[in-house]
Amino acid sequence: MNTILIVALAAVLVLVFVVVVPRNRLVRLNVSVDEAWAQIEVQLKRRSDLIPNLVETVKGYAAHESNTFQAIVDARAKSTSANTVADVAAADGQMSKALRGLLAVTENYPDLKASSNFLALQEELSSTENKVSFARQFYNDNVRGLNTAIKTFPTNMFVNAAKVKERPFYEIDDPQDRKAPQVKF
Repeated sequence: MNTILIVALAAVLVLVFVVVVPRNRLVRLNVSVDEAWAQIEVQLKRRSDLIPNLVETVKGYAAHESNTFQAIVDARAKSTSANTVADVAAADGQMSKALRGLLAVTENYPDLKASSNFLALQEELSSTENKVSFARQFYNDNVRGLNTAIKTFPTNMFVNAAKVKERPFYEIDDPQDRKAPQVKF
C-alpha cells in the first residue's frame, strides 16, 4: 500500500512539474510584458505633460514658428489617442520628429537658449527621452522572452492554457532615428 501511495505522489509531483511550471512561466512572462508596456505609457505620459510647458516657453521667443508648434500639437494629440503598440510607436516617432524640429528652432534664438526656464525644461525633456528609451528596451526584452517561450518546447504546449499570445515588438519606423547624429563644432 505504501508503494502505491509513493507512486501516486510521485506521479502528481511529475504532473505538477510538467504542467504547472511551464504554464506559470508563461503567465509570469506575460505579466512582465504588461508591466513593461505600462512603463512605456508612464514615460510617454510624462513627456506629453512636459511638452506644453516647453512649447509655451519657446513661443514667447519664437512666435512666428507656428508650423513647428502645430506639428508638436498634432503629434501630442496622436500620442494620447494611440492604443496599439504599432500606433503608439508611430505616434512616438512623430513626436520625436516634432521635438527635433522644436529644438532646431531654438538654435536661432540665443536669448531662449540662455533662459533658465528653457534650459530646465530642455534638461527635463532630455531625461524623459532617456527614460522612454529605457522603457522601450525593457519592453522589447520582455517581449523577446515571452515570444521565445511561446515558440519553444515544452512551454509552447501550454500557450492556450496560459491564455497568452505573441506580442509585437516596439519599433519606430522613422528613418531619421536610424541615422547617426551629426556633430558640428
